[in-house]
Amino acid sequence: MRRAEQPSRRTVLAAAVAAAVTAGVGPAAADTEEPMRTDTAELARAVPARTVDNRAWTSYGDWRGGTARGTRAVAGARPGVAIATPAGTTEYRDPHTGTTARWEYGTWRSPVHRLAVPATEAIVSWNAHTPAGTWIQIELKAGYTDGTSSPWYVMGRWAAGDQDIRRTSVDDQSDGKSTVWTDTLAIDDPSTGLRLASYRLRLTLYRKPGTKATPTVWRLGAMGSDVPDRFTVPASVPGLAGELAVPRYSQEIHKGQYPEYDNGGEAWCSPTSSQMIIEYWGGRLTAAQLAWVDPSYADPQVCHAARFTYDHQYAGCGNWPFNAAYAATFKDLQAVVTRLGSLTDLETLIAAGIPAITSQSFLKEELTGAGYGTAGHLMTVIGFTADGDVIANDPASDSNEAVRRVYRRREWENIWLRTKRYNASGKVVSGTGGVCYLYFPARPTAAQRKALTAVGVRV
Repeated sequence: MRRAEQPSRRTVLAAAVAAAVTAGVGPAAADTEEPMRTDTAELARAVPARTVDNRAWTSYGDWRGGTARGTRAVAGARPGVAIATPAGTTEYRDPHTGTTARWEYGTWRSPVHRLAVPATEAIVSWNAHTPAGTWIQIELKAGYTDGTSSPWYVMGRWAAGDQDIRRTSVDDQSDGKSTVWTDTLAIDDPSTGLRLASYRLRLTLYRKPGTKATPTVWRLGAMGSDVPDRFTVPASVPGLAGELAVPRYSQEIHKGQYPEYDNGGEAWCSPTSSQMIIEYWGGRLTAAQLAWVDPSYADPQVCHAARFTYDHQYAGCGNWPFNAAYAATFKDLQAVVTRLGSLTDLETLIAAGIPAITSQSFLKEELTGAGYGTAGHLMTVIGFTADGDVIANDPASDSNEAVRRVYRRREWENIWLRTKRYNASGKVVSGTGGVCYLYFPARPTAAQRKALTAVGVRV
């Protein structure tokens, strides 16, 4: 929180970026494939019920339905895709360490997914296990409504640990029609009417040569959205009163700790929020995992979350998919980044026992009781009062005890759901349009499954 707004971070720049596309690691980029085509007549006939389209590959049948080179579908309680006989070897020079290493690899490519909502943006999420000596790269190739296609965009190079590679987003990826802003692929100028009509995803799984270790990816998907530009949203009608017992952690008590991870706790709203919900679901770190943390620091698990969500290119812990991927490293958890359409959606989730991490930005006077303004901040929504006001665990608090806050419903829904706002200088800048992280069990209950389906998330 309280970082300067970064134009390379988010969705709102209208100007096209004339940068060349940063290529992916060689072998994955060498895959041959059929062209992506879009049936624009079919798109014109479609009338989307939502402004968000979620698609995820999670089942054994899903993984079998993709195109594999050196990978195989894995059956079991949590189906996935893993390395089989590697397709080849390649070298990767880590831009953050300068180290070049050789890796075996295999690839998996999804079928083309045609978006029910032709989109201005897409955000990819993944859940994976990456043991020591392994890592993964995630890419997206979009089909546009004008019948052309984007290049393969790198949406993340990721490992749960940080000993083999430095997890990273990739800057300077654009084709003059769309651009990757850290973790979000966005149409450069939505006013032209151009949209993302379809996409496919590609995984490249890497391991040290000669070993048997393999990454396993359990969930892979993308959220496409076309949320209309808006400074305000209609008021919703309260529909639920209730509160979930989510642990409370302050980011502020970590000021000055481990400044190599985005200047310490002052900017740790995202990993602090993630850790709250992970522990709500029973996720715990062992003493061995926390042994690296200075024993004089309170809540060492928050320091751990910051380290293992850190994006070395973005130089921060606020990469949305990296937080979701971190949460999914805990036993029996899965996670996704999505957009919701209303506080009613949040009420549906809370009623099923599912808290949510929401992203919002606001001036100090726009959120009564916050006591600060921010260009981007994550909080955890844990319930609603009898009057419909939002109960949030706000990590931007001076102590753990002060984390629980009650914010006015009308103010909250507007700062969270709008896509445009005025900053302190009076300049029009972006709002997140309802972005949230959802963490939930790998085997949700019937009620949880129903709630997630109702808000457009496949489980």
